[in-house]
Amino acid sequence: MSRNEFSCDCNIIHKDVVEHVRKSLPQEDIFYHLADLFKLIGDTTRCKILFALDQKEMCVCDLANVLNMTKSSVSHQLATLRRSGVVKCRKSGKEVYYTLDDDHIVKLFEIGLEHINHKN
Repeated sequence: MSRNEFSCDCNIIHKDVVEHVRKSLPQEDIFYHLADLFKLIGDTTRCKILFALDQKEMCVCDLANVLNMTKSSVSHQLATLRRSGVVKCRKSGKEVYYTLDDDHIVKLFEIGLEHINHKN
């Protein structure tokens, strides 16, 4: 397979396609937010937390035990995920329970996991 096999070797511009895509491009800040979201969930520890929370609502103590981490480390990661709107929490007495924020986050995580499992 040559290095340039997947390179376009022509100078034809498909103006209708280019114009269609240009008109549908979101504002620049949308791309920044999207990139930030993928960077946020692109951390192995946070992926493990998301996996656990995709299974069940959990408190920090339970997450720490599942992931074999300190409560402090888990809390730090959860705070980052919460500030970014990836997880949400509810308080019950002295305990705080975490879940994935909404169906969009659930789908994003599950589709990503399905994609990886399908490739292996």
